[in-house]
Amino acid sequence: MTLAARIRGVGLVGPGWSSWTEAREVLAGRVPYAPRPTVAPAPDALPATERRRAGKSVRIALGAGLAAAADAGLAPKDLATIFASSGGDGDTLHEICETLASDDRSISPTRFHNSVHNAPAGYWGIATGAMQPSDTVAAFDASFAAGLLEAATRVAANPSMPVLLVSYDAPYPEPLQDARPIMDTFGVGLVLDGGEAGARIAMRIADEAPTAMDDEALDSLRRGIPAARSLPLMRMLARGERGSVALEYLGGRALVVEVAP
Repeated sequence: MTLAARIRGVGLVGPGWSSWTEAREVLAGRVPYAPRPTVAPAPDALPATERRRAGKSVRIALGAGLAAAADAGLAPKDLATIFASSGGDGDTLHEICETLASDDRSISPTRFHNSVHNAPAGYWGIATGAMQPSDTVAAFDASFAAGLLEAATRVAANPSMPVLLVSYDAPYPEPLQDARPIMDTFGVGLVLDGGEAGARIAMRIADEAPTAMDDEALDSLRRGIPAARSLPLMRMLARGERGSVALEYLGGRALVVEVAP
């Protein structure tokens, strides 16, 4: 079975890029890649109390998602959403583990509600007032591909409802970082629908090796952050190319995405 959709809008924040505009120039080959640590956007759309509580995972997810909605020219509250992350909020998980290992094992309710995997989806609802369907998925290094597949399935079920996919990851503190190294913070947002505007993508699962980047620094980024497994697709969108890429999926297989600009 092949699923298809149109990409209406893109948002991207990661090492070396504060926006899709910057990333597109690099991925299109017009500007050399210059890595620098990611700066997560300020969560200005949140009320003051929630802004203080929002960790870097929430900030990167909101930043990428809101940028994609703006690029698509759509109100964020009108979008169904899929949030995909390999591990969620590692900082909060670390603090809970520290608390449980201490003499005082009382866990803060705020820490607890930020630790759940769908916390960014909740903050999205607070920031935008969205009441549309929302799902949160995790599939380890295949989380971006799993999220894209879920988003395309939603488009197939209701082509007139735009769907926002937000895939994001952030490093853990030590010692969790040593067990599960993640290079830096990265977030990508894609708005998909069943209309006629935007690049058309069609996808299927196949036995193929994941597509690598032709720049070693960019391929290191792809391998070093699960959400950055999206980079081969983002490169095709940046270049306006027709062709296909294989994105890492589960069980040694790949999600093959065919792109028509």
